[in-house]
Amino acid sequence: MGTPIIIADPLPRRLDAIMEPAVRRRLEALGNVVLSEDRPMPDEEVDRLLPETSILLGQTALPRERLDRAPQLKAVINVETNFLPNIDYATCQRRGIWVLTPASAFAAPVAEATLGMALDLARGITAADRDFRAGQEKYGREGNAGTTRFERATVGIIGFGDLGRYFRDLIRPFRNLVSVYDPWLPPEMILRHDCRPASLEDILTQSSFIVVFASVTNENQGFIGAREFGLMKPGTNFLLMSRAAVVDFPAMLDAVRSGHIRAATDVFPVEPVAPDDPVRSIPGLLLSAHRAGGTADALLEIGRMAVADAELIMRGLPPQLCRRADPGVAERLRSKPVSIS
Repeated sequence: MGTPIIIADPLPRRLDAIMEPAVRRRLEALGNVVLSEDRPMPDEEVDRLLPETSILLGQTALPRERLDRAPQLKAVINVETNFLPNIDYATCQRRGIWVLTPASAFAAPVAEATLGMALDLARGITAADRDFRAGQEKYGREGNAGTTRFERATVGIIGFGDLGRYFRDLIRPFRNLVSVYDPWLPPEMILRHDCRPASLEDILTQSSFIVVFASVTNENQGFIGAREFGLMKPGTNFLLMSRAAVVDFPAMLDAVRSGHIRAATDVFPVEPVAPDDPVRSIPGLLLSAHRAGGTADALLEIGRMAVADAELIMRGLPPQLCRRADPGVAERLRSKPVSIS
């Protein structure tokens, strides 16, 4: 058998963005790296390379008929960091092919951005800055009308994967009462992180800050809609930090526009957002252009995690850093590829 082939089909990532030179050299030491990053690797090239491919780094479609032509394939590592519906996960599991994502590389920066946006909503930092620049600032007590404290506030987390758990740990010094709704986890897992298991209705009606980290599945698209926003207390601070599709986005905007809630969002139904989209002019809405996780250090961590696990797999050992796809879970997810810029 010749030198193993490693397909690198990383778009929308680029290798120089996710791998320092030393990490790239470690990848190249594992085999012959065939890279396509000016465009997604053409189907005919993928099909030509698959019979000798050991590792696939990227988001390449792998239906069963293509997997049948890849007898040497040991792992697929999705460096875009979502499990996409373009892989036959069950066949990979039967064949012993690892399907992995280093998504947890984003947990720390997303949690940090979430905390920053929560504090901004609570204390009106951005709004006060805009007023000051417009010559409309108010001082002292008058300038704090409508603000609140984040410390000791009731926090509800919807979705308690890597992002939710890291956020929970980050806010410990604020001594919040934290409740969690995640129907995919047993109560024991939530209690283990010093949180209170709660129903969705409890989260909506009792929390001063509601943070959404839930992934999009077949069952939960738009599951926070007009009824759910109506259950929130007036003045609730709502932060959407995972995927826009888990909420009824127009209903969220209506709840903010009416003054019932304040909100922050890092994600939008269509990205990039159109220049004339009304979302840009709604008071009480804090906007972030899907940038919470994409820090330079987080992107480099993607490469480190991917290469470290590839090294283990090529030695016949199981991966240790990346999250493994469970077919029953992955096939329910409805992530979509990040647009290539």
